[in-house]
Amino acid sequence: MQALNMRPAPRTRQFTPSVLLERLGGVARGTLLQRYGYSRRELAAAVSSGSIRRVRQGVFALPGTDPKIVAAAAHGGALTCAAALRAQGIWVLAKPDSEVHVWLGEAGRRHPHVGCACITHSTSGRADLGLAPIEVALVHLYRCHDEETFFAAYESAWNKRMLSTHARAQIRRALPRSAAWMLDLARADAQSGLESVLRIRLHLLGLRLDAQVQIPEVGRVDFVIGGRVILEADGEQNHGGGRRHDDLMRDAKASALGYETLRFDYDMILRQWDVVVEAIIAALGRAAS
Repeated sequence: MQALNMRPAPRTRQFTPSVLLERLGGVARGTLLQRYGYSRRELAAAVSSGSIRRVRQGVFALPGTDPKIVAAAAHGGALTCAAALRAQGIWVLAKPDSEVHVWLGEAGRRHPHVGCACITHSTSGRADLGLAPIEVALVHLYRCHDEETFFAAYESAWNKRMLSTHARAQIRRALPRSAAWMLDLARADAQSGLESVLRIRLHLLGLRLDAQVQIPEVGRVDFVIGGRVILEADGEQNHGGGRRHDDLMRDAKASALGYETLRFDYDMILRQWDVVVEAIIAALGRAAS
């Protein structure tokens, strides 16, 4: 009797096109899906059933994929800049907007599409679809936003262990030499975007910032500036009665030790910096007298 061909089916055929797309980040070129074993006819059938959608000729996405990622794929590349960083959990100071920034790599070709207002970045490398690598998106963020927005996102990515030594070296090579001071100032242990913003702003004023400082009899405080002024960043939860009493007790103990405590809410620090810095400078002057 002739033996049956028992060669197992390709591993990837255990998945439907929609499941495979999900594992690939929600969007992919048809040529990649075909390498996983799906024919054009099968992909067309999946489109007809509504389980996947055709973004443009040769590009497919899941129906629920982030519209910005889909728009970037329609344009011919990967979503980059602030939106790509946020999608990967990186803290970005700039407010979200409707712009779609697309990384095309060195040789990518633009594909204008319906409603297209995409901003393209044709920098070195080979761009795929989906999200641009974090080191690439950070370089584009530097080019599109101000220095402190870049700095805070860079420290956030580093703190989350999303930037290898090689990736940081790539960023240093890609940025102008005038940006090297920020990379030298950056730290891997920044605990929040607010800490990063404060450090870069105070650095430009010639002031040292220490974060999460443990003070005997007081406890852990958010920040100490110039060694003598405590800065506490209060959120909405800090205004309750019990917590308010605890804060006042901490402030009194700190005062007895020679510290002055300044309290600002998050929005004041980020949006009303002129008021905050005037208070800091005055407090440092009192501490020095």
